[in-house]
Amino acid sequence: MSHIGVIGAGQLGRMLALAGLPLGHQFSFYDPNPLSPARSVGALTVGAFDDVERLLSFVDDCDVVTYEFENVPVSVAEALTERSIVLPNPSALRFSQHRATEKQFLQANGIETAPFVYPVPTVEVLLEAVHQLGGTAILKTCTLGYDGKGQRVIRNEEDAHAAWKDMGEAELILEGVVPFDREVSLIAVRAANGSCYSFPLTENVHRDGILRRSTAHLPSAGYALQQAAAANVHGLMDALHYVGVLTVEFFVVGNRLIANEIAPRVHNSGHWTIDGCYTSQFEAHIRAITGLPLHPIKQHTAATMINIVGSLPDPQEVLNFSGTHLHLYDKAPRRGRKLGHVTICMDDDYERDAVAAQLEACVPWVV
Repeated sequence: MSHIGVIGAGQLGRMLALAGLPLGHQFSFYDPNPLSPARSVGALTVGAFDDVERLLSFVDDCDVVTYEFENVPVSVAEALTERSIVLPNPSALRFSQHRATEKQFLQANGIETAPFVYPVPTVEVLLEAVHQLGGTAILKTCTLGYDGKGQRVIRNEEDAHAAWKDMGEAELILEGVVPFDREVSLIAVRAANGSCYSFPLTENVHRDGILRRSTAHLPSAGYALQQAAAANVHGLMDALHYVGVLTVEFFVVGNRLIANEIAPRVHNSGHWTIDGCYTSQFEAHIRAITGLPLHPIKQHTAATMINIVGSLPDPQEVLNFSGTHLHLYDKAPRRGRKLGHVTICMDDDYERDAVAAQLEACVPWVV
């Protein structure tokens, strides 16, 4: 079997290894943090993500290299292809790392996005752009923003000047506000031979800019929205010659899908698949990048995932609820930090929703 190198050793890397070890694969990780969660499931090399020589040495013994987050420098990922197979290919990183480039790529592939103005080089341009986008908009850094970081809502001239004072040194994009009905994500996997399969469309609820809850309803196959989202994402993957798991977050407005972000990796909103699908997103990714067979994705239970943020729960209290599965990431508690998740798996949506509503009250949220 394969020796898989993972750039990044957070909880996503940890869960990739937990899915791949039973398949006989060996894992090594590269991360600046010596206390990264994946340290207990594979060898950890500590180093900076822009230390090309150290990374080249790291991948020398790897059959295939993948990554668990999208901010790996593209130039570094491209350099690694000289020593090992890197999947997904680095071109996927290029589009996902820059918000303006990402939106232009989505639109070029026939996928609707929120209206936006780019670039935003001065506060005067910002003020005019806010007016152009309807009076309320979101100013975002083009790079390195996640979990609500690197963005400010602009409602008036005072907001604009305050945001510019804090963010004006960065490269910025201004996005129009989408009056969405709900937020969803579509996680899909593509094999090297071009076959693509999608996980059930997942409905997401955010709090304080961080994902709080993800729900996969039963049944999902056959719904028009599922089919439309899958067609969009499979088209993107084909355009990128993609191998592995890719996630696209959408706003739902009536019967329209408006793409928000691309994540070229396994995704927080797919953690429920560990307990709710016959093949999880993590195993699907490992299968794809190592050339193992892929099959249509099947959900076997109604599932909801609730993130644990900032403080650890009492395991006895959580597991006292029927149908719960607790996943902790071996991370020290810190305000705003994802420390684990709970999945509720039940026979039907109504029963699952009832348990989730009770459980959410006792799952920590400290931001």
